[in-house]
Amino acid sequence: MTAQLAPHTLTDAALAALGAGRPSPATLARLRRAQFSRHLLLLRAIAAADPGAVDAYRELAAAERADPAGVRRLLARPLVGLWAADCLTRLRAGATGAGVAGLSALAARARQPIAAPPASTPPATAGAADPCHPKAPNPTHSGRLLRATHDGLTLSVRLEDTDPARSLLGLAPTPPLRDGAVAHWQDCLHDAWRLLVTRHRAAAEVLTEVLDCIVPVEPDPTARGISATSAHAYGAVAMSAPPDPAALAVGLVHEVQHSVLNAVRYLFELHAGPDTPGYSPWRDDPRPASGLLHGAYAYLAVTRFWRGEPGRLARFEFARWRAAVADAADHLLTSGGLTAAGTRFVTALRAEVTPWLTEPVPADVARLAAGANTDHRVRWRLRNLAVEPAAAEALADAWRRGQPPAAVPGARPRPAPGRALENSARLDLAHRLCRAPAPTDSDRHAAATAGDLAYVRGDGAAARRAFAAAVQSDPADDAAWSGLALVSGPTALRDRPEAVAAVFRALGAPATDPVMLATWMFS
Repeated sequence: MTAQLAPHTLTDAALAALGAGRPSPATLARLRRAQFSRHLLLLRAIAAADPGAVDAYRELAAAERADPAGVRRLLARPLVGLWAADCLTRLRAGATGAGVAGLSALAARARQPIAAPPASTPPATAGAADPCHPKAPNPTHSGRLLRATHDGLTLSVRLEDTDPARSLLGLAPTPPLRDGAVAHWQDCLHDAWRLLVTRHRAAAEVLTEVLDCIVPVEPDPTARGISATSAHAYGAVAMSAPPDPAALAVGLVHEVQHSVLNAVRYLFELHAGPDTPGYSPWRDDPRPASGLLHGAYAYLAVTRFWRGEPGRLARFEFARWRAAVADAADHLLTSGGLTAAGTRFVTALRAEVTPWLTEPVPADVARLAAGANTDHRVRWRLRNLAVEPAAAEALADAWRRGQPPAAVPGARPRPAPGRALENSARLDLAHRLCRAPAPTDSDRHAAATAGDLAYVRGDGAAARRAFAAAVQSDPADDAAWSGLALVSGPTALRDRPEAVAAVFRALGAPATDPVMLATWMFS
């Protein structure tokens, strides 16, 4: 398996187009080839690290000499890269012999004779001549093939439910699917593809160039759907069965964006400064700058998707995520950690979202979208930051004595147990309001409170009374504190909620007005 050595590069213009989420087919082909080269390097490194795998590696090389295109199609598959990266990691950690079985299996698959395609096989389409392209035929592949065509654009994607490497994507893979489950995937893909090609053709074209396989995974009972990608498996998406075609469409757009950025990061160092974890609009746990960039890039595509969809719920999602993407890009650009390439990439990302910020959205929808972002940031601070107990006690003592407050100390990170993505009854209510008339007491979300209901209806006074009472009843109720921050005047409840909550708890006086306390602390 030899090839002429040449560096994989992109022009500044191509990198900027990638940053804006508008890559050309030629750019995506370069990313594909770079990933294939990486697979070859991984396989060579495995043979070098595991003497027992040398014979299998030679057999694989011999198979490639006999059928270069066929073996390259096999080795370009995402799960081959995923397995190879994991194998090399285990070998370097001392797992002697870890490469023999995998390379032997690859060599055996590479030696399989290539049968003529069945009469029902559709004619080759653009990209099929490139052995690394997702559309390239692969007779050794064992997964199911899903296919959808609309308005002259075809997506062919493997539903990979048997390859052992699929468990390395970080989510629990399903057992091999029954025919009914495969039919559900095919039906959803058919309708999702129609939606994407009709309203989001540019995104659909990117999928045809990148998406190779979908790995079905077990659902999370606490989430509507889960999905993931891996930096080692370009073009593979792990995903639970979609509830509807729209969820599949936006989920694929989202995850393929992650896959593209992973490939870009193998060619360019985008961030070189300290990767200190901090706030991310898409997670409830602290994320490094690299994670914030991934979120901003993925949600650039998600925002563009909702921008092209009709209805109030689409406007809510559009308004919410355009602001989050812009804020994340601004943070990255001002943090000082980006390289020249990273600055070029994120500048293009920010320029893409900038004109969207002034596009009109119904006032009530805009209020709920801005509130959702504020709500998340406040709950993130309550969950992940704390002030020193002694400082909270000192401020509580000053309040009791009627003295002016001392300077409020800065916050420190604290470990937060539980899920990294928490459900929000208030957000569920906002979604419901955007879909239908305002919810009533009789049909509100089971976990929603009277304050949540008043907030989404726009009754700030009632919401303020309800949230204040909830905080006084349970000072550890983060959802009540964030609700109070949404409808109260003092900015301290939004900017430093962890400090206000800590002093309130130190007072041990439930009758204290938390809004008055926040005003006093930062007066």
